[in-house]
Amino acid sequence: MTENKVDILLGLQWGDEGKGKVVDFLSENYDIIARFNGGPNAGHTLEFNGMKHALHIIPSGICHKDKKNVIGNGVLVEPCIFMEEIASLQEKGFTPKNNLVISNKAHLILPTHRLLDAANEKSKGDRKIGSTLKGIGPAYTDKIARVGIRVGDIFEKDFKERYENSKALHLNQIKALGFAADEFKVADKTLGDYEQLWFAALEELKTFNITNTEYFINSELQKGKKILAEGAQATMLDIDFGSYPFVTSSTTTSAGVCSGLGIAPTCIGRIFGTTKAYCTRVGSGPFPTELFDATGEQLCSQGHEFGVTTGRKRRTGWLDLVALKYACMINGVTDLMLMKIDVMDNFPVVKLCEKYSLDGTQIDYIPYNLDAEKMQPVYTEYPGWQTSVSKIKDFDKLPAEMKTYIQAIEEKTGIRVSLVSVSPDRDDTIFRNL
Repeated sequence: MTENKVDILLGLQWGDEGKGKVVDFLSENYDIIARFNGGPNAGHTLEFNGMKHALHIIPSGICHKDKKNVIGNGVLVEPCIFMEEIASLQEKGFTPKNNLVISNKAHLILPTHRLLDAANEKSKGDRKIGSTLKGIGPAYTDKIARVGIRVGDIFEKDFKERYENSKALHLNQIKALGFAADEFKVADKTLGDYEQLWFAALEELKTFNITNTEYFINSELQKGKKILAEGAQATMLDIDFGSYPFVTSSTTTSAGVCSGLGIAPTCIGRIFGTTKAYCTRVGSGPFPTELFDATGEQLCSQGHEFGVTTGRKRRTGWLDLVALKYACMINGVTDLMLMKIDVMDNFPVVKLCEKYSLDGTQIDYIPYNLDAEKMQPVYTEYPGWQTSVSKIKDFDKLPAEMKTYIQAIEEKTGIRVSLVSVSPDRDDTIFRNL
């Protein structure tokens, strides 16, 4: 048996931790990059050579022409969005068809999934979860209910019949919620107009390398190939361990790699967990360290905190070590990747939330009901470094105050910070023990 393992890169907060940048430069050390969960609700941004690349479904190693990229069975594929990504990559000189493999067991997002997503969200009123409206929840619901349509089904003779059956089911569900389907649009288009685009994109999708990716990955592993599994969203959005019900619909933790790619637990190697040096969250849901003051606005503006997928302004706050330690425990993190610490370059004081105060008692764990209104973060203050660090390449040359802040994170989590990102550019990165 080969001793090679599948290493994992995933987010430890509420998403948007900078996984795209990390997987981009980690890709140089791997032969295959594989996505194992989520769909077009993900937004991974790569910046290098003066260009910015936004990816949603396609793995972040796609810009490396000598690397194979896999869309695993745990991923949802929306044909129109997929082809938009392909077109954008082609415009920049890449040929993704040459190094992309797609699982025939990945499920499709239908146009009516997106209509149903909008209807579900509207029906919740003030309790809406902040869905990206990309059809993620309804598509995963169909998957679990065993009525979903998979990528491999597009080659079956009765595909159109299956599609129409699913469409009728979704329209009935929308009606049951008290809405008419024509109250909603898909990407600002009527259902009929979007269906035409969707079926055209489906024909293009058929021309890609669609196969049993679980066999492909395990075979390549046996050949000694190095594989990096790329997660979408993040741990605190996990369907089981996130701030339910304000979560995504997939398993975002390291456990999701096994079911999302078809590999055994014994195949897992290092687990790289990405975290910002502060916290952000998009959409609704509890956020214990959220800031509503000028400091929060400063984090947002200096960190350019707007969602890649939705464009929505992100909520911001100090780094929550209680949640971070929880995420490290759930995932078995071996290496921390600390992102966007440069955003706080001119802050006179930086803070870490080390406990919560709940009903007069200090706790250092995530309670069952993560009610931010009843919980108060307990902070430890650290002096800021108040100087630019964007061009520093050596950890020892970082300001003493920043090193103290990083060391506090290491001490509280018990995990070494193996990477520090000091600007969005891929070259502005400090490596430690990688």
